[in-house]
Amino acid sequence: MRELTVTEIEASAAEADVPLRLDEEAFAAFYERTSRPLWAYLTRATGDRQLAEDLLQEAYYRLLRTETPFEGEQHRRHYLFRVAINLVRDDQRRRRAQPVAETEAQDLDRHPHPWAHEAAADRAGLAEAMARLRPRDRALLWLAYAQGSSHHEIASSIGVKAASIKPMLARARHRLAGLLGARRVRRPGGRDA
Repeated sequence: MRELTVTEIEASAAEADVPLRLDEEAFAAFYERTSRPLWAYLTRATGDRQLAEDLLQEAYYRLLRTETPFEGEQHRRHYLFRVAINLVRDDQRRRRAQPVAETEAQDLDRHPHPWAHEAAADRAGLAEAMARLRPRDRALLWLAYAQGSSHHEIASSIGVKAASIKPMLARARHRLAGLLGARRVRRPGGRDA
Protein backbone atom coordinates (compact mmCIF):
# COMPACT_ATOMS: atom_id res chain seq x y z
CA MET A 1 0.00 0.00 0.00
CA ARG A 2 1.47 3.33 -1.02
CA GLU A 3 1.41 6.33 1.29
CA LEU A 4 -1.57 8.62 0.70
CA THR A 5 -1.25 12.37 0.68
CA VAL A 6 -3.62 14.60 2.62
CA THR A 7 -4.91 15.94 -0.72
CA GLU A 8 -5.89 12.42 -1.82
CA ILE A 9 -7.56 11.78 1.53
CA GLU A 10 -9.41 15.10 1.25
CA ALA A 11 -10.67 14.12 -2.21
CA SER A 12 -11.82 10.75 -0.89
CA ALA A 13 -13.48 12.40 2.12
CA ALA A 14 -15.23 14.91 -0.14
CA GLU A 15 -16.72 12.01 -2.11
CA ALA A 16 -17.97 10.49 1.14
CA ASP A 17 -19.21 13.85 2.51
CA VAL A 18 -17.03 13.52 5.62
CA PRO A 19 -15.34 16.75 6.74
CA LEU A 20 -11.68 16.71 7.69
CA ARG A 21 -10.82 18.36 11.00
CA LEU A 22 -7.10 18.99 10.33
CA ASP A 23 -5.53 21.08 7.60
CA GLU A 24 -2.47 19.72 5.82
CA GLU A 25 0.04 21.58 7.99
CA ALA A 26 -1.61 20.56 11.28
CA PHE A 27 -1.86 16.96 10.13
CA ALA A 28 1.80 16.89 9.05
CA ALA A 29 2.89 18.16 12.47
CA PHE A 30 0.66 15.66 14.30
CA TYR A 31 1.92 12.84 12.05
CA GLU A 32 5.53 13.81 12.74
CA ARG A 33 4.95 13.61 16.50
CA THR A 34 2.95 10.37 16.54
CA SER A 35 3.84 8.17 13.57
CA ARG A 36 7.10 6.70 14.88
CA PRO A 37 5.76 5.44 18.24
CA LEU A 38 2.57 4.20 16.58
CA TRP A 39 4.55 2.37 13.90
CA ALA A 40 6.79 0.84 16.58
CA TYR A 41 3.71 -0.42 18.44
CA LEU A 42 2.18 -1.83 15.27
CA THR A 43 5.44 -3.53 14.28
CA ARG A 44 5.75 -5.23 17.67
CA ALA A 45 2.05 -6.09 17.82
CA THR A 46 1.95 -7.68 14.37
CA GLY A 47 5.53 -8.92 13.95
CA ASP A 48 5.36 -7.75 10.33
CA ARG A 49 6.85 -4.44 9.19
CA GLN A 50 4.87 -4.25 5.95
CA LEU A 51 1.60 -4.98 7.73
CA ALA A 52 2.52 -2.36 10.33
CA GLU A 53 2.98 0.19 7.51
CA ASP A 54 -0.44 -0.68 6.10
CA LEU A 55 -2.15 -0.50 9.49
CA LEU A 56 -0.38 2.79 10.24
CA GLN A 57 -1.78 4.36 7.10
CA GLU A 58 -5.24 2.95 7.80
CA ALA A 59 -5.18 4.34 11.36
CA TYR A 60 -4.34 7.85 10.13
CA TYR A 61 -6.90 7.57 7.34
CA ARG A 62 -9.59 6.68 9.87
CA LEU A 63 -8.47 9.50 12.14
CA LEU A 64 -8.87 11.99 9.30
CA ARG A 65 -12.28 10.60 8.36
CA THR A 66 -13.78 10.56 11.85
CA GLU A 67 -16.40 13.04 12.92
CA THR A 68 -15.32 12.74 16.56
CA PRO A 69 -14.73 16.16 18.13
CA PHE A 70 -11.34 16.11 19.84
CA GLU A 71 -10.68 18.02 23.05
CA GLY A 72 -7.00 18.40 22.22
CA GLU A 73 -3.86 16.68 20.99
CA GLN A 74 -3.85 14.02 23.75
CA HIS A 75 -7.44 13.06 23.00
CA ARG A 76 -6.60 12.78 19.27
CA ARG A 77 -3.50 10.70 20.11
CA HIS A 78 -5.50 8.31 22.31
CA TYR A 79 -8.13 7.94 19.62
CA LEU A 80 -5.40 7.12 17.09
CA PHE A 81 -3.93 4.42 19.35
CA ARG A 82 -7.38 2.97 19.99
CA VAL A 83 -7.95 2.73 16.23
CA ALA A 84 -4.54 1.03 15.83
CA ILE A 85 -5.29 -1.45 18.63
CA ASN A 86 -8.59 -2.33 16.97
CA LEU A 87 -6.93 -2.71 13.57
CA VAL A 88 -4.42 -5.17 15.03
CA ARG A 89 -7.22 -7.10 16.74
CA ASP A 90 -9.23 -7.22 13.51
CA ASP A 91 -6.22 -8.41 11.53
CA GLN A 92 -5.52 -11.17 14.02
CA ARG A 93 -9.10 -12.32 13.81
CA ARG A 94 -8.64 -12.76 10.07
CA ARG A 95 -5.52 -14.86 10.38
CA ARG A 96 -3.59 -16.86 12.90
CA ALA A 97 -0.80 -15.17 14.88
CA GLN A 98 2.44 -15.06 12.90
CA PRO A 99 5.75 -16.35 14.35
CA VAL A 100 8.64 -13.97 14.90
CA ALA A 101 9.50 -12.02 11.78
CA GLU A 102 12.39 -13.43 9.76
CA THR A 103 14.19 -10.11 10.11
CA GLU A 104 14.74 -10.77 13.83
CA ALA A 105 16.39 -14.12 13.03
CA GLN A 106 18.52 -12.47 10.34
CA ASP A 107 19.67 -9.86 12.87
CA LEU A 108 21.34 -12.66 14.84
CA ASP A 109 23.82 -13.22 11.99
CA ARG A 110 24.60 -9.53 11.39
CA HIS A 111 25.92 -8.45 14.80
CA PRO A 112 29.71 -8.48 15.14
CA HIS A 113 29.86 -8.65 18.95
CA PRO A 114 28.87 -11.70 21.04
CA TRP A 115 26.81 -9.56 23.41
CA ALA A 116 24.92 -8.09 20.42
CA HIS A 117 24.10 -11.62 19.27
CA GLU A 118 22.66 -12.39 22.71
CA ALA A 119 20.71 -9.11 22.78
CA ALA A 120 19.21 -9.88 19.37
CA ALA A 121 18.21 -13.33 20.61
CA ASP A 122 16.58 -11.72 23.66
CA ARG A 123 14.67 -9.30 21.41
CA ALA A 124 13.54 -12.16 19.20
CA GLY A 125 12.38 -14.11 22.26
CA LEU A 126 10.50 -11.10 23.57
CA ALA A 127 8.94 -10.43 20.17
CA GLU A 128 7.82 -14.05 19.94
CA ALA A 129 6.35 -13.96 23.45
CA MET A 130 4.58 -10.65 22.74
CA ALA A 131 3.13 -12.10 19.53
CA ARG A 132 1.64 -14.97 21.54
CA LEU A 133 -0.10 -12.63 24.01
CA ARG A 134 -3.69 -11.55 23.54
CA PRO A 135 -4.00 -8.24 21.66
CA ARG A 136 -5.25 -6.41 24.75
CA ASP A 137 -2.30 -7.66 26.85
CA ARG A 138 0.15 -6.56 24.12
CA ALA A 139 -1.50 -3.15 23.95
CA LEU A 140 -1.41 -2.74 27.74
CA LEU A 141 2.26 -3.64 28.01
CA TRP A 142 3.24 -1.55 25.02
CA LEU A 143 1.39 1.55 26.16
CA ALA A 144 2.64 1.24 29.75
CA TYR A 145 6.29 0.34 29.20
CA ALA A 146 7.24 1.34 25.65
CA GLN A 147 5.15 4.52 25.49
CA GLY A 148 5.23 5.38 29.19
CA SER A 149 1.50 6.15 29.23
CA SER A 150 -0.28 6.76 32.52
CA HIS A 151 -3.09 4.48 33.70
CA HIS A 152 -5.64 7.11 32.67
CA GLU A 153 -4.11 7.38 29.19
CA ILE A 154 -4.06 3.60 28.78
CA ALA A 155 -7.67 3.35 29.96
CA SER A 156 -8.69 5.97 27.42
CA SER A 157 -6.80 4.20 24.63
CA ILE A 158 -8.24 0.74 25.20
CA GLY A 159 -11.67 1.74 26.46
CA VAL A 160 -11.75 0.57 30.08
CA LYS A 161 -11.89 2.26 33.48
CA ALA A 162 -8.62 3.60 34.86
CA ALA A 163 -9.05 1.55 38.05
CA SER A 164 -8.90 -1.62 35.92
CA ILE A 165 -5.47 -0.91 34.46
CA LYS A 166 -3.27 -1.89 37.44
CA PRO A 167 -4.67 -5.45 37.78
CA MET A 168 -4.83 -5.85 34.01
CA LEU A 169 -1.15 -4.88 33.72
CA ALA A 170 -0.23 -7.28 36.50
CA ARG A 171 -1.98 -10.14 34.70
CA ALA A 172 -0.40 -9.18 31.37
CA ARG A 173 3.11 -9.10 32.94
CA HIS A 174 2.43 -12.49 34.55
CA ARG A 175 1.35 -13.99 31.21
CA LEU A 176 4.41 -12.52 29.48
CA ALA A 177 6.69 -13.89 32.19
CA GLY A 178 5.12 -17.31 31.72
CA LEU A 179 5.73 -17.16 27.98
CA LEU A 180 9.32 -16.05 28.50
CA GLY A 181 9.87 -18.83 31.01
CA ALA A 182 10.98 -16.33 33.64
CA ARG A 183 9.91 -16.20 37.27
CA ARG A 184 9.84 -12.40 37.34
CA VAL A 185 9.52 -9.56 34.88
CA ARG A 186 11.51 -6.45 35.78
CA ARG A 187 9.54 -3.23 35.92
CA PRO A 188 11.07 0.00 34.69
CA GLY A 189 13.26 1.40 37.45
CA GLY A 190 14.55 -2.04 38.51
CA ARG A 191 11.62 -3.13 40.69
CA ASP A 192 10.33 -6.67 40.41
CA ALA A 193 6.74 -7.42 39.42
